[in-house]
Amino acid sequence: MIRVELPVLVFIYLFVFVAAVFSLWIAYEWHRVRREKETLRYRVQCTICASIFEDRTNALLPRCPRCGSLNERFRIGGL
Repeated sequence: MIRVELPVLVFIYLFVFVAAVFSLWIAYEWHRVRREKETLRYRVQCTICASIFEDRTNALLPRCPRCGSLNERFRIGGL
């Protein structure tokens, strides 16, 4: 049998709990950033009317659904 004093047992319990919460937090943030990057990948901002629309095609110059102008793909977000 292994004898462990109460303060050491409490320290081990708290350390494992804090490590688990920290790990879950890091995993959630990583998943959130990936999901946000995936959402911003298909967004295009029209250079004429400044509307932001989503285009999931592989077209080099997507057409704006609002004004009909052709637009280049530029990154919108800072991610």
